[in-house]
Amino acid sequence: MTTNKRKDPAKDGDSTLNEKIPLDTKTEEKETKVSMRELFNFATSFDWTLMTIGIFCAMIAGAGMPVMTIIFGELVGVMSNWMYGLMTPDAFKKEIGRYALYFVYLAIAVLVTTYGYMCTWVYAGERQTRKIHIAWFDKLGAGEVTTRITSDTHLVQDGISEKAPQTINYIATFISAFIIAFTRNWKLTLVLCVIIPLIAISVGVLNFFNSKYVKKALDYYSLSGTLAEEVFSSIRTAVAFGQQKKLGDMYDVNIANAKKQGMKKSLLTGLGIGVIFLIIYAAYSLAFWFGGKLINNNELDVGQVMNVFFAVMIGAFSLGHIAPNLQAFSFAQGAASKLYEAIYRIPPIDSSSEAGIKPTQPTQGLIEARNIFFHYPSRPDVPILKGISLSIEPGHTVALVGASGSGKSTIIQLLERFYDPIQGGILLDGTPIEDLNVHWLRRQIGLVSQEPTLFRCTIAENVAHGLIGTPHENASPEKKMELIKEACKMANAHDFITMLPDQYDTHVGERGFLLSGGQKQRIAIARAIVKDPRILLLDEATSALDTQSEGIVQQALDRASSGRTTIVIAHRLSTIRNANQIIVMEKGDIVEQGTHKSLIEAKGAYYKLVELQKIARKDDDEVDGTLPPEDTDLSAVKSIDSQLRRKTTVQSMHSTGNQLSLENGDEEKNHSLIYVIYRVYLLSKPELSFMLLGLAGSVVSGLVTPIFAILFSKIIAVMSPTNPTLIKDINFWASMFLIIACCAFISNTAQGTFFGIAGERLIERIRSKTFNAMLRQEIGWFDRDSNNTGALVSALSTDATHVQGVSGVTLGTILQVFCTIVGGFIIGFVYGWKLTLVVVACVPVLMGAGVIRMKMMNGYQEQQKKAYEYSAQLACEAASAVRTVASLTREQDVCAMYHKELDGPVKEGIKNAFGSSFIFALSQAIVFLVNALGFWYGGTLIANGEYDLQKFMVIFMSIVFGAQSAGNIFSFVPDISKAKSAASHIINLLDRQPLIDVSTNEGDKVPAIEGRVTYNNVHFRYPTRPGVAVLRGLNLDIRPGQYAALVGPSGCGKSTVIGLTERFYDVLSGNVMVDGKDVRQMNINDLRKHIALVGQEPTLYDMTIRENICFGLVDRVPSQEEIEKAARDANIHDFIMGLPKGYDTPLGSKGSQLSGGQKQRIAIARALIRNPKILLLDEATSALDAESEKVGRTTIAKADVIYVFKNGVVNEQGTHEELMALKGQYYALVIQQDLGTN
Repeated sequence: MTTNKRKDPAKDGDSTLNEKIPLDTKTEEKETKVSMRELFNFATSFDWTLMTIGIFCAMIAGAGMPVMTIIFGELVGVMSNWMYGLMTPDAFKKEIGRYALYFVYLAIAVLVTTYGYMCTWVYAGERQTRKIHIAWFDKLGAGEVTTRITSDTHLVQDGISEKAPQTINYIATFISAFIIAFTRNWKLTLVLCVIIPLIAISVGVLNFFNSKYVKKALDYYSLSGTLAEEVFSSIRTAVAFGQQKKLGDMYDVNIANAKKQGMKKSLLTGLGIGVIFLIIYAAYSLAFWFGGKLINNNELDVGQVMNVFFAVMIGAFSLGHIAPNLQAFSFAQGAASKLYEAIYRIPPIDSSSEAGIKPTQPTQGLIEARNIFFHYPSRPDVPILKGISLSIEPGHTVALVGASGSGKSTIIQLLERFYDPIQGGILLDGTPIEDLNVHWLRRQIGLVSQEPTLFRCTIAENVAHGLIGTPHENASPEKKMELIKEACKMANAHDFITMLPDQYDTHVGERGFLLSGGQKQRIAIARAIVKDPRILLLDEATSALDTQSEGIVQQALDRASSGRTTIVIAHRLSTIRNANQIIVMEKGDIVEQGTHKSLIEAKGAYYKLVELQKIARKDDDEVDGTLPPEDTDLSAVKSIDSQLRRKTTVQSMHSTGNQLSLENGDEEKNHSLIYVIYRVYLLSKPELSFMLLGLAGSVVSGLVTPIFAILFSKIIAVMSPTNPTLIKDINFWASMFLIIACCAFISNTAQGTFFGIAGERLIERIRSKTFNAMLRQEIGWFDRDSNNTGALVSALSTDATHVQGVSGVTLGTILQVFCTIVGGFIIGFVYGWKLTLVVVACVPVLMGAGVIRMKMMNGYQEQQKKAYEYSAQLACEAASAVRTVASLTREQDVCAMYHKELDGPVKEGIKNAFGSSFIFALSQAIVFLVNALGFWYGGTLIANGEYDLQKFMVIFMSIVFGAQSAGNIFSFVPDISKAKSAASHIINLLDRQPLIDVSTNEGDKVPAIEGRVTYNNVHFRYPTRPGVAVLRGLNLDIRPGQYAALVGPSGCGKSTVIGLTERFYDVLSGNVMVDGKDVRQMNINDLRKHIALVGQEPTLYDMTIRENICFGLVDRVPSQEEIEKAARDANIHDFIMGLPKGYDTPLGSKGSQLSGGQKQRIAIARALIRNPKILLLDEATSALDAESEKVGRTTIAKADVIYVFKNGVVNEQGTHEELMALKGQYYALVIQQDLGTN
């Protein structure tokens, strides 16, 4: 049972909502399974025809090995008869040749039928999986879509493609083997049947506990992966607060727990494998002991004993192979139940449905909300809207204002029908919106959100998404481009687009990460207005823009709003003063409504908000500072009021951020395999004792097979009714097999257990060292495209596991195989070199066949996962932006793109299936061909009198059987090339010396500072963008306790100052000084202890509120009084105390349980608890409502000094009054933000 955490939808994030399958409704997930028949719900009659042919082929192929035991038994009988003089030389040679040909015929039959069942089922499986992918994607499963697309569909495919015919193949093998065995001799067969329940129970118990421990380990690894993702995606926060060690310790706790589960699994696996080998070799003892008695009673001959024994063993092992496949079916059924539940579910709000009214008359835009009550399904105990009613006339602009969490954005979501009200209703032109067609409704609406989502395509394509559903959707490219450019000009985006090298064909990257926040917002606005909607919803639409852009875009939006019904949500009240109606909301209720003028005259709630943001040019006037995201200007200057005046406060707005380039940075060394093994050995040194014990087990396990061959040949030689000491000899050799069984049990248990434990400990150590090594790197390292969050988390997850391919585990397996092969060679050459040379030539073929066979059985789905990676990325992008997709009515467009992306993987999968299926079939058939050669040539040597039966059996069993088993064992060795690559990557990371190293004690200690910050002629370029000069000779001098504001347009270098002060980067030339000392000469950790950073996009961790606030301190745990004081200063204490768990409330991943403003205030409290001498506020109050912001800041106008940036240098500086009198750049910015009260 899983509980899905979600953030409050009031926070406007795209990723939390699925209008078709709301995540809220799935908090309790039932563990149900579909039936086996239902697994194939997407199969057509053509698929069923293919699968039926495949079943027939699988049954024939399955009978191949049991039939081989008949030939093998007959050949042994023929050889035995020859040895005891019961055949002539010619008859003997003729019989040997005949049975050798039977092997060849059998090989051809197995080759054709195996190829047949693999091709038909994999082809049919690909076809069905494509349909499942499409059906699922069309239903978009919210936050889980990535998991479902990348994992569950592969589990289903695994169950309906190659695993199904393989299971039929094994069942056919089992049935035919026991039919043959019972036909030959029912007594011996019955006695040997005792091994079946023993093997079945052993395998069952092993699988049960393995699954249990693996699941627990994966749960812990999932927690560590989530933490790593949180940390890397907000690495500046972790570095700024110096919490690398604490985060490393938190990570280590999870992987240590995973290691414990892994060690339990290793212990059980080793024991389980040992028990299985014990049963197998004990079964030999039992077969020969009881078979000898039957031979002595003349009830059967030695050939029949061999036939029965090998038939039963093959049947028993085929039963063992069925168990993992049944587990695959079980996984497929479980995965299908989740997929099919969504696919067949009829959603309460279905945007794909044709149901609902589609008015033919043009929409007027009259919106009425009547007595609306609403709470989010995930938090039914928290009412959001409490019976509100409002009416918006056609063509009017209505502004919604109020504190964070008052329900403003919820109204927009209800109007878009992302949710339906609990009670009451919304009407459009007098028609309840529930009665309207969902797609038609959304096509009447243009939505611009505070956090815009762009898609991974060009700028032009992003804007063109707004044309979907309009008459221009299928217009000519020229006409579309004309509309796109016109919209971009209105949104003030055209100028910056034309400055880009590829202009409108510029790719924006995943979620638009290649653009700044302001640039993204302008493109989002263009996308909304390009379709000329009747209703315009602006949810903080200009929040990310600098003042100059905002003024122009606001005028554009005013023009766009003309004649349209427009709903505006804004914290910056200057943007809504001209609205026809302003509605003031508080805690889900409407407390006031009217025009700007009437509300000002009423001097109520709205008046208070305006007073907080009033701008004037007199001493007591203030400058609005609520501009949010990246591309702002004056907004940058926020501070925490009086108690912070003693600190040096530097504010900026532009977050340096995540503009990655494709620059490679450090050259990646490709180490040799020998060096890699040596380094991994050094890492594994603490487990040396475990590895030595494991190696000893490997040697003994490897020698068991050649020793078994000698015992086997000895017992065959004495199994003749003419042997007078048959019973005595049989008893002796059977007891020898029991000794072998005990040795195999001990050695395999030791090998599996000790190497397993060593491997788990090594994985833990590598993960820990790798994570901590990543946290040591400088910020510039994280800026590289190759070091994005996903890549780093993936490397942590996979590299450590892959490294086992060059660790002691692999060494032990190689040693076991080496002992088996070399021991077989030695014994073979001792007993007869001629046959040995011929059979040795087949060893590489046999081993290769074993490796291919087992690799393909275990790893076909891995090929498919890779093939589907790109389509999965598209699914992930669409799911994380599902609101944007819905509001643009892009569902069909995205689904069409997804279908197209699937075509490649499906074709590739089918092509691979045909090729790999033939190789797999050939690997199955080669065993028969090698047997044919061995028996034919061995028979010839026996006929010539050069060998006897005992010599032949020793050579044949020790080399051929040994090579086959070695091939099977070798197949479980992890891919050594992957291991070498992974280990090289880890070694390079561990050896890398960060350019700014937080782990060193170097640099002057700084126990205390006054807080003077000086920039002397600083030049700077970001390492990933060396062609772009950001600072071009910057000079600043901020005195201790001074409050300095940095203002200016996007990209002028404001946030860069924050990054350089924190020493995230080093300057190219010039100096950054703190208290007259170059920061490069100071101990980096000491320096950062005196600085606190609050970013514009605050990062909170998956901990409690208390722990998040305490995150601000490194050296000690603050008292409750200190925590509460910091919270009060950040205006968040009252909100926290109103929560059921208070300060112990868990926040979820990335603080997902809070609104943007609430997160921002906790981030401010986290900074304040440090009591820093230098406080850096990078758009720190952008997400706050006016009241919260007033409590948490002084305004720019109150700043001691204001630095106005332009092109990487200071263009103007002075106090507010001085700069206003100058009437330059700053004056122009202030004029654009003038609120006024008239």
